[in-house]
Amino acid sequence: MANVFDVLQERGFIAQTTHEEELRELLGKEKVTFYVGFDPTADSLHVGHFLTIMAMAHMQRHGHRPIALIGGGTAMVGDPTGKTEMRKMLSQETIQANGECFKQQLGRFLDFSADQAIMVNNADWLLELKYVDVLREIGVHFSVNRMLTAECFKARWERGLSFLEFNYMLMQSYDFLELYRRFGCCLQLGGDDQWSNIISGADLIRRKESAAAYGLTLRLLTTSTGKKMGKTESGAVWLDAQKTSPFEFYQYWRNVDDADVAHLLGLLTFIPMEEVRCLGALEGEEINEAKRVLAYEVTKLVHGESAAKSAMKDAEALFGGKGDASNIPTATITTLDVGEGAPLLDILDKAGIIASKSEGRRLIDQGGLYLNDERVSAVDAVLEPGDFAAGAIIVRKGKKSYHQLVLAE
Repeated sequence: MANVFDVLQERGFIAQTTHEEELRELLGKEKVTFYVGFDPTADSLHVGHFLTIMAMAHMQRHGHRPIALIGGGTAMVGDPTGKTEMRKMLSQETIQANGECFKQQLGRFLDFSADQAIMVNNADWLLELKYVDVLREIGVHFSVNRMLTAECFKARWERGLSFLEFNYMLMQSYDFLELYRRFGCCLQLGGDDQWSNIISGADLIRRKESAAAYGLTLRLLTTSTGKKMGKTESGAVWLDAQKTSPFEFYQYWRNVDDADVAHLLGLLTFIPMEEVRCLGALEGEEINEAKRVLAYEVTKLVHGESAAKSAMKDAEALFGGKGDASNIPTATITTLDVGEGAPLLDILDKAGIIASKSEGRRLIDQGGLYLNDERVSAVDAVLEPGDFAAGAIIVRKGKKSYHQLVLAE
């Protein structure tokens, strides 16, 4: 079996590593316990997490043991990485509920049976720590001067960094030490924005335990132009079907730029790299086949084969002009909303199909708003009860964003 380090490298996952040759050799000859942390700041994982989950799945498939660390303790402090202001502080009850959602979602991608993967919550040890003990055992090993050179702190320095957040690096480093002591965990994986925190944890293990510890960061999910992926007009692209429907999820990947298809196939599917390279080499109209494969494979992994087939069928039918709209995102308005006739933009805004009436006016001005495939040309267009004679209206924004608008009593 191939060394998983080479697999991750070929598929485009790896951004930075500590002790590269030493780590590669270790992964090739031993079963390594590694961990990834997930701060439960929402009630679902999103597509940014999915890249990390795929790396974990590759590691497990090659015989290594993942630890999914739910950050019940660190979430009470908040990671300053990538933030221009302090994160909202969450209650223990909210953190606990979010963590339970994460557990269910991660179970779809990793095998937790027979101790092949472990899930733990750092609240189990962080919330029991005594402040003076932490200062004496952990704080003595951290240089404030060195910490201030870390990107996660530098970006916040001008606007103000709370002492609460300043402790985050120590807490994450302590997590790595605790997981080493409890489970023999010697490798941490994380996004490349976590590099400073990861190398601090590895360094702490080497200082406290005189043992080898490693860090490996993964590229962030970005487009070929460097733009961060995972956002739409309606917000984040979630892994929870109740927050982002399988149809919306499929369409997100179906609509990626041509230049991004190849690297996304490598990162977010298990398709062999030979096939990835063939699909990525397609040009012109043929690249749409690669996009269909990408959208189907990613949707299948996240939502299951049945949901992926339905999403693909509905999308292809819609674009062919004969669609089954059963799985399109649906918004409902009432007869009271419409009355004998109401401004279209008011209705679409109320239904959440457009983010604002100004967005709706912009779409109309640019010729990008359609009702049942008929372009809306007037910003003062009116929607009437008779427009729902077919039971629902298909609203299209731009070329490929569809919503179904239903009239209820």
